[in-house]
Amino acid sequence: MTATADKPAAEAVETVTLTIDGTEVTVPKGTLIIRAAEQIGIEIPRFCDHPALKPAGACRQCLVDVASPGPDGNLRAFPKPQASCTMTVTNGMVVNTQHTSEEADRAQKGVMELLLINHPLDCPVCDKGGECPLQNQAMSHGRPESRFVDVKRVFEKPLALSSEILLDRERCVLCQRCTRFSKEIAGDAFIDLQNRGAQQQIGTFDEDVLDFDGYRPVGAAAEDEAGKAFSSYYSGNTVQICPVGALTSAAYRFRSRPFDLVSSPAISEHDSSGSAIRIDHRRGKILRRLADNDPVVNEDWITDKDRFAFAWQNLDDRLARPLVRKDGELVEVSWPEALAAAAAGIRAATAEPEEGDARTAGVLVGGRVTLEDAYAYAKLARTVLGTNDVDSRARAASDEEQAFLGSAVAGTGMGVTFGDLEKAPTVLMVGFEPEDEGGVVFLRLRKSLGRQQVLTVAPFLSRGAEKLAATLVPTAPGQEAAALSGLADDAREALSQPGAVIVLGERVAESAGGFTAAQELAAATGARLAWIPRRAGERGAVEAGALPGLLPGGRAASSKAARAAVAEAWGVDSLPEKPGRDTAGILAAAAAGEIGALVVGGVSASDLAADVPAALDAVDFVVSLEVRRSDIASRADVVLPVAPPSEKSGTFVNWEGRLRSFATAIRTDAMSDHRVLDLLARELGAALGTGTVEAVNSELAALGAAGTGERAAAPKAKAAKPAKPAKGQAALATWHQLVDEGALQAGEPYLAGTGRVAVARLSQATADALGVARTVTVASERGAIELPAVVTDMVDGVIWLPLKSPGSWVARDLGASAGATVSVKGAE
Repeated sequence: MTATADKPAAEAVETVTLTIDGTEVTVPKGTLIIRAAEQIGIEIPRFCDHPALKPAGACRQCLVDVASPGPDGNLRAFPKPQASCTMTVTNGMVVNTQHTSEEADRAQKGVMELLLINHPLDCPVCDKGGECPLQNQAMSHGRPESRFVDVKRVFEKPLALSSEILLDRERCVLCQRCTRFSKEIAGDAFIDLQNRGAQQQIGTFDEDVLDFDGYRPVGAAAEDEAGKAFSSYYSGNTVQICPVGALTSAAYRFRSRPFDLVSSPAISEHDSSGSAIRIDHRRGKILRRLADNDPVVNEDWITDKDRFAFAWQNLDDRLARPLVRKDGELVEVSWPEALAAAAAGIRAATAEPEEGDARTAGVLVGGRVTLEDAYAYAKLARTVLGTNDVDSRARAASDEEQAFLGSAVAGTGMGVTFGDLEKAPTVLMVGFEPEDEGGVVFLRLRKSLGRQQVLTVAPFLSRGAEKLAATLVPTAPGQEAAALSGLADDAREALSQPGAVIVLGERVAESAGGFTAAQELAAATGARLAWIPRRAGERGAVEAGALPGLLPGGRAASSKAARAAVAEAWGVDSLPEKPGRDTAGILAAAAAGEIGALVVGGVSASDLAADVPAALDAVDFVVSLEVRRSDIASRADVVLPVAPPSEKSGTFVNWEGRLRSFATAIRTDAMSDHRVLDLLARELGAALGTGTVEAVNSELAALGAAGTGERAAAPKAKAAKPAKPAKGQAALATWHQLVDEGALQAGEPYLAGTGRVAVARLSQATADALGVARTVTVASERGAIELPAVVTDMVDGVIWLPLKSPGSWVARDLGASAGATVSVKGAE
């Protein structure tokens, strides 16, 4: 193909040819010797080298003999072995590794001997034993006997860098992988090399030095010589990349041996990134999770939440058998009895009454379900229960958001990717905090630090935004539409650059006109739009049609043609025409007695601002599909246990639109939601056809994306007028912190200990006006939250609270969401 003006030819890559152990190899210019050797299958031992980190040359284990052509063209040998992890190749270079050079072999063995001088001989009790690079390389590249006869250096052990990360300093070989990751990748410089000589060691900084006031982890220890806790959402990665047993996690320490574990690839259920993970389990119980390498998504890294938050799946309140309410109490019964009771209860609750309007059923779906599960809930609602009252958004939502999802997200396939986000010259974030709500999205953005302009529409610069060197577009909650419409000319110009991206978080749904303004801005500047929700199942639910106004593939439920096409594919005469209600609408209708039966799957009542207990109590019959006992399950009439992600197969659709399929890791008798719903539908006299993953995926493939005239129209909504809080009031800003008290983090106290302290943030002017000093009470008609106050450089008239952190459950205790007006006063 010849190059055209529209599609220029790829630039030629300049290459270099060299010889390694007698084998000639051609590699791109700038390649490190150690990488060139890898390409031809030559292994050079190393500890500090990691392909995702900058070269350091800290351990010196990769020494090789190097000769390079001089000015006269003759080979000139370097006077001593060189570190192959820091030296780049040159034309005509000749490299001899330990395989062909006695001097290189002697140098490597000498380095190994030095590393082992103070290293303890505790391999049988070390957590790294059996998968330890030091252990392996000591056997393959070390001396058979030690010449060191003196007393080894010792430290007090373990040193708790945080409640989760423990350090055995005497095992450390000072490779600095952990400190380099923390600085280069995560931007959390809480640990570094300290002291010199024999006492050189890794330790934590004092937060006062780094000015991290307000981010001290829960339960952080008092000041000591090692500083304060390792406060990072990504600290677990340092344990995985540590080449020895120096860094361990409290959750796994002394729990098992690597050779006793069964490893299974999986996808994390904690956010919409769809990070690849590895589950290590023994005797049906998960003992640890590790990052799996996936170059196009999470690369080598995952969040601490992805890594450590798995205990929830096997807590004591795990449901093993179905429950049916008898004489006011939930009792265990068989599956046939439970399914029969559920079907009978739904029929009775939705039967045609003798007088008045018929009551319908509603379906509430949690945001953690797979694509297949969401499809089954949506199909059950429309073909069996005859209603469009189905919603997977267990959070604040809006019709405008639904129109945006139907017109610009559902059925569009792969859109903006992680790679696009990383390469974008400008990224504008609206209602989205990548470190708290995006997991590895933050790490991909931070890779472009210094090369990328990041702007954030928010009330203040969060810690994550600061680490991205973001420019704040100061905006009160609910005023995002006005901020986008009034964006400065230089920001618009930056968004006009090819490849620029506007990232919309799920919180834009709380701002009237936000999605409309974002689409207008994208059309005016040429920037691409990306929607990044928080939960893992959100995008899949949109694709599956688990929203009141959307059918599978982005079809509008209001479109007659779309309903006809889906009805034909599903083998039914018709689909319901009556417009469906969102989660808040369904709960309001339930509380008003308009809904007779509710089917609820994986929803946490405390995530919703509505009075969920009152709504459930007003419904005649409630069926709950759950992994564990919950507030909703305790009020249900029938509880059907379903499998957690580790015990089923399925697909998450990440925010890119990428299918992230996973197989069953631990085989049990537990069934997926889609299988349970298929059995329930049979009891109700219908064939749902969702009994297997393959059956669901076959139906989705046959349905495809929306055709002409079937897709929802783009949103058109006006921006909300600025609120004017009265004296003693402020506008509420809130979002989830990554580590908080979400249901999927239950049972993991070590991870919980790394969560950031819940504080209320407000500007100095706001604090002065409201009489706030050290402590503040935020109240609504439902209740109040009292937290320490932290003065922050932010928009006046606004107070920020974490959405679901210890002592701050905003939805449950205040019954409010972002943009609401709340009462604020300082404690006496």
